[in-house]
Amino acid sequence: MKEIKGVIFDMDGLLFDSEAIYYQAQQTAADNHGIPFDKDLYREYIGVADEEAWVSMHERFAEHGKETVQKFIDDSWKDAHQTFRSGEVDLKPGVRELLQFLDEQGIPKVVASSNVRPIIEILLEHAGIRDQFQVIVSAEDVTLAKPDPEIFNIAREHLGTAAEETLVLEDAQHGVMAAISAGIPVIMVPDMIQPTEELAKQTAAVLPNLFEVITYIQE
Repeated sequence: MKEIKGVIFDMDGLLFDSEAIYYQAQQTAADNHGIPFDKDLYREYIGVADEEAWVSMHERFAEHGKETVQKFIDDSWKDAHQTFRSGEVDLKPGVRELLQFLDEQGIPKVVASSNVRPIIEILLEHAGIRDQFQVIVSAEDVTLAKPDPEIFNIAREHLGTAAEETLVLEDAQHGVMAAISAGIPVIMVPDMIQPTEELAKQTAAVLPNLFEVITYIQE
C-alpha cells in the first residue's frame, strides 16, 4: 500500500461527466448565434479559467460582433448551469467506489476545482457525496487559475500533508501541470483529451478510470 495521507480531487471531467454538458451547451449556443464552433475548439478551452476563455473567444470571434459573442457566452453558461442545478449530471465510473475505499483507509479528501463554489456544492449535494470531502477549494479562493499551482497549494494546506504524501487526481492538462508545479504527485484520468507523451512522463500514472486509482494505491 502506498503512503498517501491525503487526496485532492478535481471535479469537472474527473468526478462528474460535466465536460460533455459544457460542450453541448456551447455548441447549441454557437449554432444559434452563427458562431463557428466545434468539439476540437472546445477542447482547446478545457481546464482554462472562464474569464480567460471568454477573453479569448471575444478575440477569436471578433468579426461576429462583441454583442453576438457575449450572447453566445451568456446563453451557453446559462444552459449548462441550468442542467447542473437540476442535478442531471452523471458521476464518472468509480467515483463512489474510490471514495468508499479512501474512507476505509482513513485518507482525507478535498475538492480543488476551477468551477464556482455554488455549482460545486450543487453537484456534490445532488450526487450525495458532499460529506465525503472535508474542504472545497474553488475559483473564488484563488487569484490565479490552473496551471498555476495556487489551488493545489491551498488544498494541501487544508489537508495538512506533505507534498510527497499527497495525491492529486486530474483529467485535464492544465490541472496536471498545476499539480506538477506544486510538487504533488498527480494521476491523470483523461476525459476528453489524452496527455502528450511528455506530460504523461511527468505524472505518477495515466489511468483509464477511478477504479484503477484504487489498484494504484493498493500496490
